[in-house]
Amino acid sequence: MHEMVKGANVGLAALSENTDAVVVSLGWASPTGEGDADVSVLLLDTKGKVRSDADFYFYNHPVAPDGSVQLLGKVPSGEGSEDRIGFDLTAIPAEVDRIVVAASRYEGAHFGELDELRVTLADGAGEDLLRFAIEDAGSVSAFIFGELYRRGDEWKFRAVGQGYETGLAGLAMDFGVDIDDDADEADADPADALSAIGHESGPESESEAASDAASVAAPESGAEVPGTASGTGAPGGTAGSAPAGSAAESGRSAPDPLPAVPAPRRAADDTEPDRTTARPRTAKKKITLPKTPKKSLAENESWRGARLFPVSALKSDRDRETRATSVLLSVMAQVPEFGRRLTAAFGAPAGRMETFTEVSLPHGDTPRRPDGVIRVERAGKLWTALLETKTNGNPLRPEQVQAYMDIAARRGYEAVITLSNDVALEGSPLVDVKIDGRRKHKVALRHLSWAEVAHQAQLLIRHEGVDNSAHAWLLQELLHYLQHDNSGCHGFQNMGSAWVPVRKGIDDETLCPGDARALEVVESWERLIRQVCLGLGGELGQKVLPVQRARRGTDPGARRARMADELCAEGKVGAELRIEGMPGVLAVGADLRTGRLRTSVEIPVPDQGYPLSWIKRLLRRLAEAPADLHVETLVEDGSAGPRGTLERLRPEPADLLPKNGARITGFRLTLVKGMGSGRGNAESGFIRSVDDAVQRFHSTVVVHLEQSAPRRSAVAAVSGRPGG
Repeated sequence: MHEMVKGANVGLAALSENTDAVVVSLGWASPTGEGDADVSVLLLDTKGKVRSDADFYFYNHPVAPDGSVQLLGKVPSGEGSEDRIGFDLTAIPAEVDRIVVAASRYEGAHFGELDELRVTLADGAGEDLLRFAIEDAGSVSAFIFGELYRRGDEWKFRAVGQGYETGLAGLAMDFGVDIDDDADEADADPADALSAIGHESGPESESEAASDAASVAAPESGAEVPGTASGTGAPGGTAGSAPAGSAAESGRSAPDPLPAVPAPRRAADDTEPDRTTARPRTAKKKITLPKTPKKSLAENESWRGARLFPVSALKSDRDRETRATSVLLSVMAQVPEFGRRLTAAFGAPAGRMETFTEVSLPHGDTPRRPDGVIRVERAGKLWTALLETKTNGNPLRPEQVQAYMDIAARRGYEAVITLSNDVALEGSPLVDVKIDGRRKHKVALRHLSWAEVAHQAQLLIRHEGVDNSAHAWLLQELLHYLQHDNSGCHGFQNMGSAWVPVRKGIDDETLCPGDARALEVVESWERLIRQVCLGLGGELGQKVLPVQRARRGTDPGARRARMADELCAEGKVGAELRIEGMPGVLAVGADLRTGRLRTSVEIPVPDQGYPLSWIKRLLRRLAEAPADLHVETLVEDGSAGPRGTLERLRPEPADLLPKNGARITGFRLTLVKGMGSGRGNAESGFIRSVDDAVQRFHSTVVVHLEQSAPRRSAVAAVSGRPGG
């Protein structure tokens, strides 16, 4: 992998032959587990400006209509999380000269608080081509990680590493995004207008000021870029030349004479042009299904509505695999938003998609029949992936996947996609296959879980919307099919063969550190937590990710080994979930000795006020929470604070005040319930009990904390982040 330094650039064609579609990943780690940022992308013309506000992609405007840009969302990584962006470079409009990849933080946070800041770029086969590690982010709230730009017919990448003290609003304005000034409020933050971008407009009579009449030309190569004193939040530097100690001194290729920073803002004494041109802001309305279904016309509850994809006739695993594959592929081909959502992360371009089942392909003496084939055509080029499907908890067979990898390599196909109820873990592949390094054509091996398929369908039909009602109905039918008990597509549903002996070893205290079975249980636990995040995130329409508090440079295998030793010593496994908009992180732990599940959240105290007022306000917010909710006071010296159930504390809130007058730093809210004993997903199983515990805690406790959160700020609105 090509390691880059600040200011260096490299041509993508020199690193791989498969760069028509690439995935750029921005990564970071947080010492507290709560640090996060939102990515944004700007498409710029030769003047260094967006052609219109539609060239600004962020959380509330994640996908380009032509599929050239797609924000793929966050995934957990060994040291924290990564936010991925898919680019179909063949679909980027010819007028676009540069693509800026940036990120922003909110509520006063800055990038200097995050560790392991980095940007990586992978080709269509999923192979990482380059990496740029950032060491000097500083106290800025917006940051340009890098940019893709054209040189003739070639795309190149530049490692920028430049911060903005003025945050997302300043960055957007510098690149020409239209920011409205509020004529009625002279002191209004110009970032307020950003909240309108990507949303449906009001009545057509509502209008907004147009962008500046003229834009300032980009600086010439070698020109000094203004620093924060001139109004940009960007630090001073020389555009188009590598800084000292970077590319020039390392012997790497020198940067092209192209400004890596935006055009300078007007000076403070410049006259602001009149904003008189008015134009309505419009956006096509997306269709989502109503949360409350219409009243049924059935005569009684025993009547069942007719379904497009029935499951009553499914009798065997083979029937389930065949039906599930056909149902999924047909919906992918008919609903472009859904098909694109599932394939963009695998390097597929945006284009006309066709899907096939039970295709016979030659392989030695015996033809092979993959469960499905996906083909996407764009500009006369074909992208092809073979699909191998498993349902009902059946494992993938390595020899079968290996045969498909060989076929794909020989025929010039781009990917093999495996689809099963299992959840892939970083650094722990589900199938071990051999890649022939002598082959010129590389084939990507990617995995998709049925839980992720359902998650993406939920996001589209319940929260983000699709272009027409027929597509919404098709996705609803698909989701109903996947969630049916007889479909075999329920997601991860078995803790594995090691679950029972590990629990027995914990009970009789014979489980020793280093036992391989403990590591298997830890891996199953991590798969379960990732699936819980997908399910909860799909229902809420919010990002839900497992928090990974790893030491700097710790690989996933070492982290799991440490958790396995803790399981052997203490009989416990635990995880933390970060839910967008939730104060603090949701902790979930299972004590295998006592058979108890514990879900909790810690919330900080306000900056002002009196302790007793804080407690009373908290209890009022929890008026509808379960009576058995435990509330514990957290004190500054780390000692145990007062605690009690909500039922006991409601009439006596002063019982939560520390007797020694210690300073209160926060409160911990906890629910405890029994956990299932079985290893599977049945009503009495462990997996079902963990999922139910998280769902119950969020719906009965966390939701009351979120409803009382302060109104979100303007910059939070543009990034989709609620304040507080």
